[in-house]
Amino acid sequence: MAFKSLTPEMQEIVKKRFDTPTLSQEAGIPPILAGKNVLLMAPTGTGKTETVLIPIFNNWARERPKPISILYITPLKALNRDLYERMLWWAKNLDFSVSVRHGDTTQRERKLQLEHPDDLLVVTCEQLEAMLVGLRMKELLKNVKYVVVDEVHELVDSKRGVQLSVALERLRELCGNFQLVALSATVGSPKEVANFIFGGRPHELIEAAGQKQLSVLVESPFPNAEDRLLAEKLFIGDSVAARLRTIYELLKSHAAVLTFTNTREAAETLSSRLHILDKDLLHEVHHSSLSREMRVKTEQDFKEQKIKSIICTSSLQLGIDIGAIDLVIQYLSPREVTQFVQRLGRAGHSVTKTSKGVIIAGDGDDIFESSVIARKALVGELERPSIHSNSLDVMAHQIIGLAMSTYEVPPKTVYEIIKRAAPYRELTFAQFEGVLKFLESIQLLWSDKDKIVRRRRAFEYYFGTMSTIPDNKTYRIIDTTTNTPVGSLDEAFMAEHSESGSSFIVRGRPWRVVSVENGKVYVEPLGDLTSAVPAWEGELIPVPYSVAQEVGSLRRTIADLLRKGKKQPDIVAHIKNRYPVSNQAAGHMISLIKRQLDCPVPDDKSVVFEHFGEYTVVHACFGSLVNETLARFISAMLTAEQGRTIASKTDPYRIIFRDVLPSDIKAIIGKYKSADIEPALTAALSNSSLFKHRFIRVAKRFGAIVKGADFSKINVERIIKAYENSPITDETLREIFTEKLDVEEAVKVFNELHNGRIKFVDSPKLSPLGELGLKYELHDVAKPDRPEAEIMKVFGKRLLNTKLRLVCVNCGKYDIVLPVSDIPDEPRCSKCASKLLAAVSPFATETKAIVQKRLKGSDLTGDELKKLMRIRHSADVMIVYGKRGAICLAGRGVGPQTAARILAKMPKTDDELYKAILKAEKEFLRTHKFWAD
Repeated sequence: MAFKSLTPEMQEIVKKRFDTPTLSQEAGIPPILAGKNVLLMAPTGTGKTETVLIPIFNNWARERPKPISILYITPLKALNRDLYERMLWWAKNLDFSVSVRHGDTTQRERKLQLEHPDDLLVVTCEQLEAMLVGLRMKELLKNVKYVVVDEVHELVDSKRGVQLSVALERLRELCGNFQLVALSATVGSPKEVANFIFGGRPHELIEAAGQKQLSVLVESPFPNAEDRLLAEKLFIGDSVAARLRTIYELLKSHAAVLTFTNTREAAETLSSRLHILDKDLLHEVHHSSLSREMRVKTEQDFKEQKIKSIICTSSLQLGIDIGAIDLVIQYLSPREVTQFVQRLGRAGHSVTKTSKGVIIAGDGDDIFESSVIARKALVGELERPSIHSNSLDVMAHQIIGLAMSTYEVPPKTVYEIIKRAAPYRELTFAQFEGVLKFLESIQLLWSDKDKIVRRRRAFEYYFGTMSTIPDNKTYRIIDTTTNTPVGSLDEAFMAEHSESGSSFIVRGRPWRVVSVENGKVYVEPLGDLTSAVPAWEGELIPVPYSVAQEVGSLRRTIADLLRKGKKQPDIVAHIKNRYPVSNQAAGHMISLIKRQLDCPVPDDKSVVFEHFGEYTVVHACFGSLVNETLARFISAMLTAEQGRTIASKTDPYRIIFRDVLPSDIKAIIGKYKSADIEPALTAALSNSSLFKHRFIRVAKRFGAIVKGADFSKINVERIIKAYENSPITDETLREIFTEKLDVEEAVKVFNELHNGRIKFVDSPKLSPLGELGLKYELHDVAKPDRPEAEIMKVFGKRLLNTKLRLVCVNCGKYDIVLPVSDIPDEPRCSKCASKLLAAVSPFATETKAIVQKRLKGSDLTGDELKKLMRIRHSADVMIVYGKRGAICLAGRGVGPQTAARILAKMPKTDDELYKAILKAEKEFLRTHKFWAD
């Protein structure tokens, strides 16, 4: 037994925590105890952390080296907090000290860590970067003997992982070699992960799988009468109400539940609807946009069972111990098997308990996709990570870091340190020199063949760009008709579409920019989508090729059974034999394919073309990245041939083109070879919105664009032109090819289309699956979402609900705040019956005092005289036009003069009046920032 190889003292301590070793402890403790580098791979909740800590603590206790001797690196601050609590128990029993260092650590705590260093320090990847250039901290890091990297699967396919791999090499330069132990949840390619973290050094790979039990069910409830009432109450669709009701029932019937969503907006929306449904339901929201204090409180409240559920994003999917969880809910498809398995592992967070999860699937594709992912999760079919190779922006940051560690450093030394890290194994010295020269051109360093010397700006750059996580500034969108927020736009979209008059689509509706100011975008609704472009609404996890292919296969299976005349119960049983779905979820899938049978059913062995109006829908079950690759290639070739820009939109199961015939697309596929794909994309990408979006990120990481730049005032085209042949452009393209496209798989698909293994099929009409694509991907392009009459109705409602303060200018005694809807057609003072009432802002509490002061004949200040003039003008409008005057004055930025001008034109109907007020509001938004104070 593994525990018997520990020292007697350690065995006694371990007995307090464990009766017998877990599978991972039995396999992992001996090699770690022997001082070997180890990658321990096991499902969440199987005791990986203690497997690593027990042998390291055992060896540490025998030697008791100088601090800091153990470095524990984690990807999330929340994980740090959890680990700290667990390690305090070991620290107390073993008489060693432990502390945590991350972005929220106070200066006082950091000072204490320098003056009284702890034996074990828990840090994030970014904090290691900061520590490696600290003069006093570097001396402490020379004592490091053991390094643990937790949740390595979260790092391996990101630039954070690339950054960490070089940081570990820099750490070796300080302290010599150390024992490196990495922890990972189960992944699709363990050897790749091991090679990534150890950089080719000797190691042992231990896969302690097969012990954790999973239970998954895909639910897609049918709406009932109760759901229809709920839908009316919450202004949502019946099917959405059914899903909400199902989540509510699951929360009520379980003790502690984590509900995962794919976006922060979805988490907030789901929470708000649950609050409306049951204000007494104890739950909170947890995502990265919330403050640290809020996140910590939520975690603690959940541990202490003060709340029974957290609705969260990926912020809680890592191995954080936040108490006993008996269910994980995934709202809508998790899109990727690895993501789902990690989230599912939060339930039953111990070796002996089953991880129980439910996917609440949406309509259409979502049910098929959720079913496939659930099946793959149960049998461990996980995706391979896509590792960044030769990331130039990360390398730039590491070069500066090494130059800051000492006054001057030879270029060859820097190159060799970076090249030791696995992601840079193929790095050439010419590539390294190119980045070096670029950093010199933007005045971050000075170099020659013998030395690299940092420049003054290097400090600001290094500490300002330690995180490779995109730092996107967001702009809130405000609907001028309702004065309410409708969403947000990121800086990349703003850089391209921020001028007044620009139009875009967000949340399925078209909008036109009226004004941009103070981080807000004021917009008006449009009734026509033809001139609008889809806004960048965040990056959903891409659906893998393998998942999309199996969705196609499942469609084909159901279609074949229906064509053979099989009864519904038999088909349901057939589906459930392979997929963990409810009867209703299976019924939804059968119903959709049954409606599709009038047209060809797109599957894994065919590509179906549908033409509808100006759109061509190409059904292709190839996943997010392959479809994006093929769409961009075909668009680029058509653009070159036809001399006009070809628009396209993709999802994991379709490519949708505008103003392109199916014959045009087939001709491109027949004319070109798969070898043309990559060079054509390289040439075409530089003009795309995707390139601009990524370019901004990369330029920030290089230090060419300062953090917090206002992209409503920056000409991005000019910046891209200035750095046209620089490492920024090279890295932007490399990043896109790694993260957003899949050329390798697209080439295989292209070849199969050529040789006929994948068939072309034409559909006689737009099918139900085609309608889904138009509805979700082009935001209901077949019809305007909000006609003008509805816009005016909503705008009028806002004006009538606006509150105004009515003050009698005649007697100065009447002062009341009312919504405009409650103001009579011909309002009068209840004290003196005068019609001379001023309508001002409800917050203008000084109005009555100014009027009374004038009536008494007292002297007024200059500011009071200005306000009195406006009060009198307002009263003039009200005495002539009554309630209509109040409606005008309720408009944002509509003063007495503008109101009088609008009403003098005698608008006949309410809609005419509302249109005039809305026009005045837009004019105010466009021009008020240019007025003198």
